[in-house]
Amino acid sequence: MNGHGTEVRQKALTLFRDGARNADVARQLGVPVGTVGYWRHMDRARRGRCPGKHDPKCPRCDGRDLDERAYSYLLGLYLGDGHISHYSEHRVPNLMITCAESWTGLIDECEQAMRAVFPDNSVCRVRRTGCRNVKVYSKHLHCLFPQHGPGKKHERRIVLEPWQQHIVDAHPWDLVRGLIHSDGCRITNWTTRLVGGQRKRYEYPRYLFTNVSDDIRRLYTDTLDKLGIAWTHCTRHGDPYNISVARKASVALLDVHVGPKY
Repeated sequence: MNGHGTEVRQKALTLFRDGARNADVARQLGVPVGTVGYWRHMDRARRGRCPGKHDPKCPRCDGRDLDERAYSYLLGLYLGDGHISHYSEHRVPNLMITCAESWTGLIDECEQAMRAVFPDNSVCRVRRTGCRNVKVYSKHLHCLFPQHGPGKKHERRIVLEPWQQHIVDAHPWDLVRGLIHSDGCRITNWTTRLVGGQRKRYEYPRYLFTNVSDDIRRLYTDTLDKLGIAWTHCTRHGDPYNISVARKASVALLDVHVGPKY
């Protein structure tokens, strides 16, 4: 929190867990009672407890129904181009997915997925140079995206919780679609072949997925394996950041379930 040090906040959390009331904690530490209430609220959310009866219901805290197909797609987008943040101690955390301005269909899909996963929360688009930030505000973001943490994704461990893996196993194509829509593309390569003594140009499509995180790339390739998609590593400066799918049958499957960005 910006206005108070970590030590003060930790003292407040200790008092909460010992049963102290918000007003007593605020008076003892000299902190506004609204700030104290927010700290208690976020502490409950991080520990998987429902933050409050007036908040929209959470699939993890309250057992609300979750659109698992939309969640699997949104998870892929989050792992690629998303992050969770809040800019002051009084703001509700937001999940923001950055989408290139040229892919208007992708922006629409992202917003639809957010609204399906968070049907009672505020969703908006924010215009930036060359892109649109699609955002949803919820106090339960940490419940649904436990991969959130300090620092860049490739600098920390990214592992799915068992309940997330269950959803991905049920809707693998939606995860793959989200990952490719965030950090992938469909391109056309070309090469030349001798045909009847003449060299002719030959074009073929392939999908590329690029991510610096070993864990996110592994999640992508493990899911491709389960779907029977053949893939290979394409190194960049000696590092295997790029995953290529170029075999005709595998590309055909990705065309059916993913397709080019639009």
